[in-house]
Amino acid sequence: MRVLLTGAAGFIGAAVRARLASDGHEVIAVDALLASAHGPSAREDALAGNGTVTVLDVRDRAALETVLRGVDVVCHQAAIVGAGVDAADAPAFASHNDLGTATLLAAMAGAGCERLVLASSMVVYGEGRYRCARHGDQDAPSRDPAALRRGEFDLACPRCGSPLEWALVDEDAPLRPRSLYAASKTAQEHYALAWARATGGQVTALRYHNVYGAGMPRDTPYSGVAAMWRSALESGQPPRVYEDGRQMRDFIEVRDVAELNARAVAEPLGGFTALNVCSGQPVSIGEVATALAAATGGPEPVTTGQFRPGDVRHIVASPHRADRLLGFRAAIAPRSGLREFATAPLRSVDGLARPSI
Repeated sequence: MRVLLTGAAGFIGAAVRARLASDGHEVIAVDALLASAHGPSAREDALAGNGTVTVLDVRDRAALETVLRGVDVVCHQAAIVGAGVDAADAPAFASHNDLGTATLLAAMAGAGCERLVLASSMVVYGEGRYRCARHGDQDAPSRDPAALRRGEFDLACPRCGSPLEWALVDEDAPLRPRSLYAASKTAQEHYALAWARATGGQVTALRYHNVYGAGMPRDTPYSGVAAMWRSALESGQPPRVYEDGRQMRDFIEVRDVAELNARAVAEPLGGFTALNVCSGQPVSIGEVATALAAATGGPEPVTTGQFRPGDVRHIVASPHRADRLLGFRAAIAPRSGLREFATAPLRSVDGLARPSI
């Protein structure tokens, strides 16, 4: 098939590109090469790589219409990612992620391209799923900043006050974004769902959990926490762990992410279908920091008790729908993958500056 891959020079995009090429697809690779995700030599590196990456901003409809000719499916990885710095990042998230996706969908409709594989994120769920031992499933309330300042990080049952236990989130959970990035990813999904209904198109929305692996950007607030800790360890500093380190997450290696993208490209699921992209093996944030420190021989993590507005306590996914519909099971367990990642190469970026609008 002829596949348009956006964000093709990025951390995840590059892995997806290699996996799609190995399946024999004709990959039309485009990337805006934003400084927040790419180093100063990224343009030259991309153009000198295996094949070419066209420099293209997905907000440029005319440019999109040119590259969409004859395309069977779009694999849309391009986005500004991460928690960001503060509210001043909102226009960049909205512009690149939401306007970019809306422009891409309009261009696809004009070109008669009816299939989209969308890189979404687990952040669309907000807090994860919680259960009270006495009262069953409970909606997670927003955490009280005053309680967080007192070091009270766990959620309590709104009916009896007992601690809530985390449970696996499936794809039918309501979307309740609690950060700027989460709001932009939720909007991407809503645009894609509306486009599918309006045009008869097909969307597979891949809700990435915590992706890590070789080639992650280093030293930037727009990268993942695993890369930030790697960068700290390389400079002889301990990983700094927020809250009490007991927050539960699912970490998935980038090669597994690329594998599921390839399966989604190859097999349309019809309508709008969301899939969790996860290992199915939950780990705590503290365990991740400890594993990286041990594998590098670096200083032990420091649990700070600090917290960030918009962070959620637990978010752990069910992997069953991706297994049932596409036969996908992650091949790389977090503990072995993180040991490998501890010494894997990272990419340098110009990302200490904010992404431009």
